[in-house]
Order: sequence, then structure tokens, then C-alpha cells
Amino acid sequence: MRLFSIQKPARLALGLISTMMVSPALAGEITVFAAASLKTALDEVAQSWHASTGNRMRSSYAGSSILARQIIQGADVDVFISANVAWMDVLDKQGLIETESRVNVLGNRLVLIGPTPVQEFDWSDLPVLLGDAPLAMGLVNAVPAGIYGKAALTNLGLWPLIVDRVAQVDNVRAALALVALGEAPFGVVYATDALATSKVSVLKKFSTDSHPPIVYPAAMINNGPMALDFMQFLQGDTAMKVFMRHGFLPSKQTDPNAAEKS
Repeated sequence: MRLFSIQKPARLALGLISTMMVSPALAGEITVFAAASLKTALDEVAQSWHASTGNRMRSSYAGSSILARQIIQGADVDVFISANVAWMDVLDKQGLIETESRVNVLGNRLVLIGPTPVQEFDWSDLPVLLGDAPLAMGLVNAVPAGIYGKAALTNLGLWPLIVDRVAQVDNVRAALALVALGEAPFGVVYATDALATSKVSVLKKFSTDSHPPIVYPAAMINNGPMALDFMQFLQGDTAMKVFMRHGFLPSKQTDPNAAEKS
């Protein structure tokens, strides 16, 4: 496989009162670590949260595995949103999240993308169409999209046929970029990633029962009122409308028995 940041007291008191009356309340800021696939939608959610509260979200987007390891190493984070439950479980077992705050917020679909549409694409065509070119995927042993992708391709019987042509990258948006830039003819990404650029097309959706359910759990790392407010906003109607518009699914639709199969 390829492995491709001095007044008198009275005057002083009066002055302080005056200052308190005219100075606006200081806005706060929280740090959110989130899976790379959330970037486009979550940036928009953060703008809505800022407009509503005056508070800002400082974000770090990367593969869930990278972010989880940074938290384990002591990174100062308020909220973590993972693209799978496994990495959240790792943090939970180490006592690094506020367990009672943990909630599954979103779901997603896994798709195969290419730079241009392919008419009547069949899964059995993939090894032939791929040839000696790379298939862009997230790290298959660490990045959730890569883990889901390997499981799906294995379920289809394709993994042994293409494993030596897989180009593994640090996160799903990097896989998207390889296809969008023409560096790889095909890539395995989330449906929401495919909607983030007009430079790729969805060639095929993976059946939802070909891989574990795609679930995005969120939890507070630091227990503070601003983090709690953000978590509540994240689950509210305003944020959910943004996520749905960007192609995410409500968490209740992530069960393969409840979701549409293709």
C-alpha cells in the first residue's frame, strides 16, 4: 500500500461603574477538534453559533485518529467530534471525555468517486478501470473513512484485487483532493465530501450493510458552560439544518437496518 498549527476613591468607583455600563460583554472562544469530513458544514455551524452567542469556535480538522492521539497527549480541547465511535471509546476508557456529554450527532454514507461520471458502473469494473493507478483512501487502519472503506471493499471481494494500488492519506479530505486534482482516478470518501467540490462525481454508493454504521459521536473534553452551550447548539435545529443541507444524516438513520440500501 502507498503512504502518500491616582484617582480619589469616589471618582475611581464612579469610573469603574461607568466603564462597566458601556463596555460590551467579552465574547468567549472554544477549541473544537473535529473529523476532517465535517469541515465545510461545521464551519457554517460555527458562524451561526457566533451570530447567536458572540462566541467563537477555534477549530482543528484532521483524521479522527490524529486528533484523538493529540488529546491523549494533553492537547487543550473543549469539544471533540469523531467520525467513528472507536476513537471516542478510546478517550472514554482513558477518562479523557465528559462521558455524560457524549452523544451521537450525525451519520453519513460511503461512496466511490471519480473526476467524471461513469455510465452503468459495476463494482466488478473497479480493478480493471483502476489499472495501475492509485485508489485514494484514508489510512485503512486508523482513519474512519479508510476503515469503513476497507471493510466495504473486503465485503465486495475487491480488497485482495486492489490492495497494492491503494494510496493511503491522513484524512478523507486529502483523499478527496487527490481525485479532485487528478492525482488518482478513484477515491473512497463520504457522500458529504463528494458534495464539497464540483470536481468529482459519485460513481457508486456502498451498501450500508457492507461496513459498520458511520456514526459521528461528540463529547466535551473540558467541562465548561461555553462547551455545554456549543454542544447544545450542535444538536439544535439550526445546526441540524446545516448538516442535512451538506448531506449528513441524522444519527438515528445510521443503523444499516434503518437506512436505505443500495
